[in-house]
Parts: sequence; structure tokens; C-alpha cells
Amino acid sequence: MKIRQKQNAVILFSSGLDSTTALYYALSKGYKCYCLIFDYGQRHKREIKSAQKIAKLVKADFTVIKLSLPWSKDVLTNKNKKVPTHKVIKDIIPATYVPGRNTLFLSYGLSYAESINARSIFIGANALDYSGYPDCRPEFIKAYNGLLKSLGLKITVQAPLVNMTKAQIIKLGGKLKVPYQYTWSCYNGLKKPCGTCDSCKLRAKGFKEAELNDPAI
Repeated sequence: MKIRQKQNAVILFSSGLDSTTALYYALSKGYKCYCLIFDYGQRHKREIKSAQKIAKLVKADFTVIKLSLPWSKDVLTNKNKKVPTHKVIKDIIPATYVPGRNTLFLSYGLSYAESINARSIFIGANALDYSGYPDCRPEFIKAYNGLLKSLGLKITVQAPLVNMTKAQIIKLGGKLKVPYQYTWSCYNGLKKPCGTCDSCKLRAKGFKEAELNDPAI
């Protein structure tokens, strides 16, 4: 009997709740996953260590890409700026938005996908219960897929969580047995999640609405 070979997929992976669920979703669909983890000068290395741990856990290949954004003025890449703790306001781009970040990540994903003959690039972007980032919107994903098509490539960006709330993502992750205890969403690199930054608040809201306890707390 002929054994069907797994298709390769590139996963843009940060160890956050969303990208980890996207990784497990891709695995559940039978993809052989190759994780791209980015060291782009973020405030801490905690998420990179968590990403490496999870990638090893699922026996996925992973590569850490180091980027430099010396011109960036956002909160996530400038440690001199205070992480905002205000209530998340939709339709306003927050200070934690890193300009062009997902465009850069997808471009690396495109390059990697071509080199390993992958047809899919998975990204954990979602447009509901998100931080207001313009490069997490369905329009952006659709536009990037248009770019790939214009290049004559058979590669597509897959964003399976894009229209899901955090609670829906967490419930999906429960079915996929995502180890949320190893994920890291906090903007601060402390020993434990701060519980006060926008990312922690969105995560807490998701677990509350899913009526589940966050195992990372």
C-alpha cells in the first residue's frame, strides 16, 4: 500500500495562544510543520524559549530568525517605553503594534515555503478579540494571498483563526489538546504573566468566556 507523504507547512510561531493553536491545527490536518520563530528585538526572550519548547514537544523542525528593526518606535521593541495597561479600544492602533511585522514574517515564510516545497503558511492572526493590529485583519491576509498568486506560486497563507474569538480559539485548542500551560502571551518577560497588559487581559477574557481556567497562571 502506498503511504501518502505529508505536505509541508510553514508555521509563523511565537508560542502565544493563537500561534500555538494554529500549529496544533496544522498538525491535526496532517501537515509536517516547520516553525519559524522570530527574534525581532522584542522586550524579552521568554516567548522564544517557550516557542522552542513547544516545537520540540511536537517534534516540529524550527528555525529562529534574528531581525533588526532599529527604526522601530513601538512599545514591544523599545524597553524604555511602558507597556500599556489600559482597556483595549478597537479601531485604534495600539502602541504595541510593530509596523510591518506580519508582512516581514510572511515574507520570510514565503521564502522558507519555496525552499522546502510547502504549499501553506499558517499564521495565528485573528480579527476578533485582537489587539487592533491592521496586519491581523482578513483583508490583509487576502491581500497577501493575492501577492502570492501574482508571483505565480501555489502557496497560500492560511489563517484558520482569523474570524474566531479568543474563547472560540481556546475551545478549539482544547479539542486539539494544545498545551496552553507552555504558551506565553504576556508583553512582559517576567517569571509569570503580569495579568495587566493588553495581551494578558485579552487572554483572560478568552478563558473566562470559554469557562476554563488558564493553566499558564
